[in-house]
Amino acid sequence: MITRYTANSAEQNYNKYILPKMSNFNFAESFLVYFIGERNISSKIEIITIVTAAILLITMYLYKITKHKRILAKPFPPEWEKIIQKNVPLYNRLPDTLKQQLHSLVKIFLSEKEFEGCGGVKITDEIKVTIASQACMLLLNRKTSVFKKLHTILVYPQTYAAKTVSSDGIVTMEGHSIRLGESWQNGPVVLAWDSITSKTSEIGDAQNVVLHEFAHQLDQEDGSANGAPILENKSSYITWARILGREYESLQKNARKNINSVIDTYGATNPAEFFAVVTEAFFENPQNLQKNHPELYRELSNYYNLNPAEWQ
Repeated sequence: MITRYTANSAEQNYNKYILPKMSNFNFAESFLVYFIGERNISSKIEIITIVTAAILLITMYLYKITKHKRILAKPFPPEWEKIIQKNVPLYNRLPDTLKQQLHSLVKIFLSEKEFEGCGGVKITDEIKVTIASQACMLLLNRKTSVFKKLHTILVYPQTYAAKTVSSDGIVTMEGHSIRLGESWQNGPVVLAWDSITSKTSEIGDAQNVVLHEFAHQLDQEDGSANGAPILENKSSYITWARILGREYESLQKNARKNINSVIDTYGATNPAEFFAVVTEAFFENPQNLQKNHPELYRELSNYYNLNPAEWQ
């Protein structure tokens, strides 16, 4: 069944979850810094330059808000929802309120990001909507921007070979590795379309390349890929490090002993990969993750502000 929502509900959703994080600074506070306490401006030219720059920033900010509201005022295309229902089984388990949020996020995502086909891929609505809907699952129920550092998604038809360079300090070696996808901190997300369609066809396998690569995007938003995304409170990092650090070490031990679990042993590669892998398990196999790793599940539930184990 296709669910439709009104423009008013879309705008309310935008105001609640998207608007609060669009700007990371306070304009009034910036003016006070310049004109009162921290800087003595004597040059009229400098004053004019500062005011002009501030007005430009405000104008750009207001333009973005207006643009987003205009986009959200349009109904979610029924053909897009049919694509999501077909290609993203996870979507069919979402409560209606979260589907509404997802529709709003997908519309903004597709208005801001560029898709480029590689290796002969022709970008279609099916490709764009399938990728956007899964990426935006990570943003549900959270006051956050829509992957603000990301501008481009590259899509290959199938797994692809990427050039690798390694060095032992003496010899530098070049080679190639076969990849399903990758995420660059200040560059694009790269995905293989056949991996997306094959890995998202089954719920419960705890594998989803789109969730994996976009979890890396969240991890990289603070400038480093270390398995610790931006948390709401600084105090939260202590618990995050304790629980995820313990689970990461446990996974490394299991990997050495070839012991399989709901958490893919690829997560033992490094903390960044661990966060991406447990994100996959959290959304794709939440009941097993909650049962076998309750503290880890609770920590991820606090971060994502979701409880997918309850979705039917």
